[in-house]
Amino acid sequence: MTAQRRVQILEVSPRDGLQAEERTLSTEAKLELIARLADAGHTAIEATSFVSPSAVPQLADAAELLGRLERKPGVRYPVLVPNERGLERAIAAGANDVAVFVSASESYSKKNLNRGRAEALEGALAVVGRATSAGLRVRGITSMVVADPWDGPTDPKTVVDVGLRFLDAGCDDLSLGDTVGYGTPADVRRLLEAHAAAGIGMERIGLHLHDTYGQGLAGVLAGIEMGIANVDASIGGIGGSPFAKHASGNLATEDVVWMLDGMGIATGLDVRKLAATTKWMAGQLGRELPGRAARALNG
Repeated sequence: MTAQRRVQILEVSPRDGLQAEERTLSTEAKLELIARLADAGHTAIEATSFVSPSAVPQLADAAELLGRLERKPGVRYPVLVPNERGLERAIAAGANDVAVFVSASESYSKKNLNRGRAEALEGALAVVGRATSAGLRVRGITSMVVADPWDGPTDPKTVVDVGLRFLDAGCDDLSLGDTVGYGTPADVRRLLEAHAAAGIGMERIGLHLHDTYGQGLAGVLAGIEMGIANVDASIGGIGGSPFAKHASGNLATEDVVWMLDGMGIATGLDVRKLAATTKWMAGQLGRELPGRAARALNG
């Protein structure tokens, strides 16, 4: 086992967590969420997405939120940009850290972006080029890296090829998204082995795993054993794609932190503050959240 001594958790609840919720939170509530997450120790918080407000109305206040955000020193606040127009809006709102995304599957690309995979990738690479030219930090996200509900299993080579093109275009790092949560630890290992064989170091990869089939923590552990030190998670386990059927919530941040704390792996996060924020978020959303550690810690 080559477990890391420290793992960086990118908190995605303000963006990926809220984008599929039936209830749209106020800008004030979102800003409070981000402040609570920073207070719990987060140093990387995905703040919002500059997608079309008609496509994702839950995040229609992206420019206002970023403009009002009180940035804590030492904390990154990346935002998702789906296209060049989204990048322009993000830069105008003061973004200096962005993420672009493509799907490794054809069907999900058409459902999510209304474009085939090849066309979507070319568009994403153009965004990367403009973002890096503007001096922004850029993360390349690939979704459906294990399997797609419509297309079936995803060839790891397809995912690797996308990652190589992202890196060649100037991306600082990669995120591998198991959008529907199909992946088992064996799938995670197979995917990471394919990246390693292509010369992509584990330090450049982050795992974004969903917990639909209860495999999220096991997948994270498998990744850490292979040298992964970057993991995406969402407070309370909220989130999922509004464009993918059966895509339930993300892996709960407090569940990941509880496991890593027990393994002696540092995250810099206070699990009890995270649990308190999950309880607060449940009140904001009007429902119980799926994260297990928070339910236990909150009694």
